[in-house]
Amino acid sequence: MSLSVKICGLSDAIAVAAAVAGGARFVGFVFYPPSPRCVAPEQAGALALPVPDEISRVGVFVDPDDDLLDSVMAQLDLDFIQLHGSESVERAAEIKLRTGAGIIKAIKLAAPGDSDAATPYHTVADWILFDAKAPKSLRGALPGGNALAFDWTMLANEPQPAAGLPWLLSGGLDIDNLAKAVRISGARAVDVSSGVESAPGKKDAELVRQFLALGAEL
Repeated sequence: MSLSVKICGLSDAIAVAAAVAGGARFVGFVFYPPSPRCVAPEQAGALALPVPDEISRVGVFVDPDDDLLDSVMAQLDLDFIQLHGSESVERAAEIKLRTGAGIIKAIKLAAPGDSDAATPYHTVADWILFDAKAPKSLRGALPGGNALAFDWTMLANEPQPAAGLPWLLSGGLDIDNLAKAVRISGARAVDVSSGVESAPGKKDAELVRQFLALGAEL
């Protein structure tokens, strides 16, 4: 069984086409202005038009307010809202009810036991995404997409790292370490952004193709 792959931070039609042609399960659009991958709702709506229904459209947000959620949902019908901030379980439930979309909650890992933070979201989240927690010393760190990996054995040592929910592995993945990351962590779904870029925010269609081809073999 091949990996399920999410290509995140898409901002141009060529990269979207590469993700679709390569068999991505999810395509992600970022709605967080500090990120170099941020797109306007109208731009995301246009990019998502050729994406077939069997590929899930994901909007990535950081502590979004209702106005932002409404403006994005007016432009494209997201299948999932990915929450990458400090959203509470209650706020996640409000967002799920307001948008009608599934919830992917990002949990940041740096030390054993950090995955326990996923447990309270079991009642509202559809997926958990495990990402690397940026060290305080990292200047200009974003909530995600920092090209940082974490110790994957932290997930391998947990019988149910996401409290029984399906989960995605994220953080510093690329074609050079994907196979190792999957082997160690046991992940069956992964999320990649900076690992398929030629520069921050600039997706490389060939790297997207190669990553997806490798994922299909694992």
